[in-house]
Amino acid sequence: MKSLLSKVFLDTRPLQYPAYRRLWLSNIVTSVGAQFAAVAVPKQLYDITGSSAYVGLAGIFGLVPLLVFGLWGGAIADTVDRRRLLLVTNGGLAITSVLLWLVAASGIRSVWLVLVLFAAQQTFFAVNMPTRGAAIARLIPAHLLPSAQALGSTVFQLGSIAGPLLAGVLLPVAGLSLLYLVDAVALCAALWAVLRLPPLPPQEGAPKKAGLRTVLDGFRYLALHSVLLASFVLDIVAMVFGMPRALFPEMAERTFGDPPGGGASLGWLFAAIPLGAFVFGVFSGWLHRIARHGVGVTVAVIAWGFAVIGFGLADSLWLAVLFLALGGGADLVSAVYRSSIMQAAATDEMRGRVQGVFTVVVAGGPRLADTVHGLAGAAVGTTTSVVAGGVLVVVGAVVSAALLPAFWRYRAPTSDDG
Repeated sequence: MKSLLSKVFLDTRPLQYPAYRRLWLSNIVTSVGAQFAAVAVPKQLYDITGSSAYVGLAGIFGLVPLLVFGLWGGAIADTVDRRRLLLVTNGGLAITSVLLWLVAASGIRSVWLVLVLFAAQQTFFAVNMPTRGAAIARLIPAHLLPSAQALGSTVFQLGSIAGPLLAGVLLPVAGLSLLYLVDAVALCAALWAVLRLPPLPPQEGAPKKAGLRTVLDGFRYLALHSVLLASFVLDIVAMVFGMPRALFPEMAERTFGDPPGGGASLGWLFAAIPLGAFVFGVFSGWLHRIARHGVGVTVAVIAWGFAVIGFGLADSLWLAVLFLALGGGADLVSAVYRSSIMQAAATDEMRGRVQGVFTVVVAGGPRLADTVHGLAGAAVGTTTSVVAGGVLVVVGAVVSAALLPAFWRYRAPTSDDG
């Protein structure tokens, strides 16, 4: 019975390694805290200005640091001790959260102060994420990387569900400043966990400094390694063509019957994808048993495309939620295998820069999708836009697999005790 459960439920073997366990536990508290901040910043901006335009401006202040410092941060992670860099960036995240809390608690109504602090926070985040990702492969054996990615993705999805729901409950009771305070406390807990990690100095062959040439070397490395390149291409195809969240508000009202002021349908549409991903994560014990990670990513992206098509054709809310949840599960499978490929296929001296590109793709893909689907939905209608996007995902995945056959043939490192 125990053997059967281990094949079905989330594989927890990576947690046997103390250093990884500390990093993972820190992610639990920070994932919820980060969602608190994600709710608090737009709410604070709207409370100050009463304008959604300023809320939208926060997207630019958040995206630009992610794009710039995600790439540069990955390069830095290849040149210094990654534990020290995590300490610096986690400390910066905690300080900016404390400052945002002080601004909210003191009643200062400055839009630009909030935006600048938010941009500073995203700068530290952009450096922290590729560094954290690059550190994992130094903490556990290579054959456990898929299980570690599943553990991390499941925690992230849990935070994506629980964070906004808890924020919605706490806001009317305790006020906006409490959300920032909880985020700051969570980040301090994460700082303690990082402090307990072993040193992670650069290995032989790592660059001495992080400049433009170092960043460009990372792109050249990707261009010469088709397995890594294909993982990014498939993710961009899936996100840009297949993420229709910009159409959720219109579909919630016009297709699924929400009142003009908003209703339950909109909440369900936004919650469905992370909910599906979380459920699939809980039952992900089988993922590490598949060595053909390239096949796994390709099939998962195709499944995501078909789920998006089903969502676009759905005429009832619950059917739409079901298809989005299935898509969320497929996205989790794709994310687990793509992250494992990046950890295993990239050499350690390049791993930070590869993770930096990954951070930029993850941050920029959905935002680009919002623009594409928003324009397409206005031009041809929501149903056509969503269904066409799903079809393009399926076609794009098949074409990518055909043009980059090394990715389809890629097998993960194995171990006799795996």
